Amino acid sequence: MADSRNLLSGKLNYVFAAITLLLISTICVAFGMAQGDDFDLARREILLRRIGHELLLQSGDSTSRVLPVKKIANNEYQISFEKDFTFLPDSLVNTTRRLLAKDPLAGDYVVNVLNSGGAGITYGYAVSENKKYDIVACIGRKQPKAYYTINIKFKPGAIITVRNKILLGGLPFLALVGFVLFRYGKPPKALTEVQYTNTLTLGQGLFDAKNRKLFVNGNTTELTGTETRLLRIFALAPNEIIERSRLQKEIWEDEGVIVGRSLDMFISKLRKKLEADATVKIIVVRSKGYKLDVNQPAQI
Repeated sequence: MADSRNLLSGKLNYVFAAITLLLISTICVAFGMAQGDDFDLARREILLRRIGHELLLQSGDSTSRVLPVKKIANNEYQISFEKDFTFLPDSLVNTTRRLLAKDPLAGDYVVNVLNSGGAGITYGYAVSENKKYDIVACIGRKQPKAYYTINIKFKPGAIITVRNKILLGGLPFLALVGFVLFRYGKPPKALTEVQYTNTLTLGQGLFDAKNRKLFVNGNTTELTGTETRLLRIFALAPNEIIERSRLQKEIWEDEGVIVGRSLDMFISKLRKKLEADATVKIIVVRSKGYKLDVNQPAQI
């Protein structure tokens, strides 16, 4: 029985360690993705400046500056310029598609060109990973020279979505494993703290279950492992009837086999080893089982 409890405890410790490792790994993967996000977002700002640079070159301006890219909202950036310029919608669409294809976080996005002179949105379009959802109009119409700013709004990144799915998807699994451990990992109710006591008073002597010894009137009797487990069950319930089926189950079931005659043999051996103490004996209760009959408490 002790061996089986130790085995169960070892298995539970192993499962607990595995769950802890899984949780730590999940968190590390998720936050590793977050660090990857930061790097890719930094690359995105460079790509946005490159879009502005190429637009100026296409308009014939190779000297004026592209101003620092601003993040004006969550997943939304603004490209602004030092001077006025003109652009072709075709070139703007093709340039953003080509350069943002290098951004692993840029799936779907919307581009709006604003005229800072007060004309509002001059031109806009939407690009999707699935081209059938693209919204592109007014191709071929050259826009007049003006002081433009370009706003690009991205759909929330795929990596962020995957990270959230990993964290949220892992919770039900961990909850399930926790439930299994709570439901099936508890020690049997019959195993109380008393059952883990190593030394028990037995009649006029002492029973040392840990060292498999019986001490009576200064004499020491050695017990086998099976005899020790059997006597412990009796010693924890003196003068109570112990069913035969319970003894068979608790002594032999963990070994994968139950042999009826084995119980009778060990009861017989145990009786002989208890003969030194006249106050203690194992008696048969017909059709029910056995009882450890203790006539008087020991005076220790």
